[in-house]
Amino acid sequence: MSSIGIVTPQAYRFDAPLLLQSGASIADYTLMVETYGSLNADKSNAVLVCHALNASHHVAGYYAEDPKNVGWWDNMVGPGKPLDTDKFFVIGVNNLGSCFGSTGPMHTNPTTGKPYGADFPVVTVEDWVRAQARLADVMGIQQFAAVMGGSLGGMQALAWSMLYPDRLRHCVVIASTPKLSAQNIAFNDVARQAILTDPDFHGGDFYAHNVVPRRGLRVARMIGHITYLSNDDMAEKFGRELKSGEYQFGFGVDFEIESYLRYQGDKFSDYFDANTYLLITKALDYFDPAQAHGGSLKAALANTKAEFLLASFTTDWRFSPERSREIVQALVDNRRKVTYAEIDAPHGHDAFLLDDPRYLNLVAAYYNRIYKSISGEQA
Repeated sequence: MSSIGIVTPQAYRFDAPLLLQSGASIADYTLMVETYGSLNADKSNAVLVCHALNASHHVAGYYAEDPKNVGWWDNMVGPGKPLDTDKFFVIGVNNLGSCFGSTGPMHTNPTTGKPYGADFPVVTVEDWVRAQARLADVMGIQQFAAVMGGSLGGMQALAWSMLYPDRLRHCVVIASTPKLSAQNIAFNDVARQAILTDPDFHGGDFYAHNVVPRRGLRVARMIGHITYLSNDDMAEKFGRELKSGEYQFGFGVDFEIESYLRYQGDKFSDYFDANTYLLITKALDYFDPAQAHGGSLKAALANTKAEFLLASFTTDWRFSPERSREIVQALVDNRRKVTYAEIDAPHGHDAFLLDDPRYLNLVAAYYNRIYKSISGEQA
């Protein structure tokens, strides 16, 4: 297996307004996109990869000007990898409201000539999916071989199966959930409060003040990062190891885990936008397709037509296996074809990004089956 190599993002501009779930709309927006592999003659081998909270369109490969900037799912996507770019045409798209090139709060609002800031409309998972469907239209792709995502990306894949049932043949949902638990919403709100109460936030218009609400972003990332790891993983990596070998009897860094979390927080505050963090965590909170169906997930998934692969990880307490099993049960109740794997991995929620061979082999086998069906259709 090898890297996809040097990749180049592309910008797709959309003039027509996109009506959002909130009732607001956004026009004259841009989506940043990367593609890998080649689209076949009948355009039947396209796979859309949806990203999670702090990721982007940069799914695989690296940039010529920055070889260390490797795609966030590079172990999953590339030649000979589970999502094999010698067989599939893979599309990564950066969602609206993000801070990696697609139109978001830091970009200029054409009606004011100033950055959107706090005026950028709240977006939902369904809004992102509708924007992705417009992108597919422009690319001439009427039906995806698969739509795939992990975590928040898995929510988008699930939404695709409900909003556009005829436009995907397979739906791949990794370490995800049909809705956030009260505990998850609580974690997100604490993280948002850290940003909102940072004096440098300035009500979301910190760009005009040439500052960044770094303290809030650091704390938000530290809170989030704790939830991505399992207790066992933390214990194995850090335990109660002391940074200097002895207690300092102060409120600085005593333990290795404290040092690690502060490092992650500092790094995050250097590249992520505070308004984007608020928007994306709200999108997570709002996702609940069963709500419009009296709380019935079976009813929400009744119109789906895709085949499904779902995978969860035993130590993922943020998006636990129980949540994936809820989706599986609802799909089975609707007589959908479902493959489900619950993988015993020690890494917590972040396991979907790591190199567990059972997980990667599962995905590879599923995509091999998809490719055989495509080859059969073309024969």
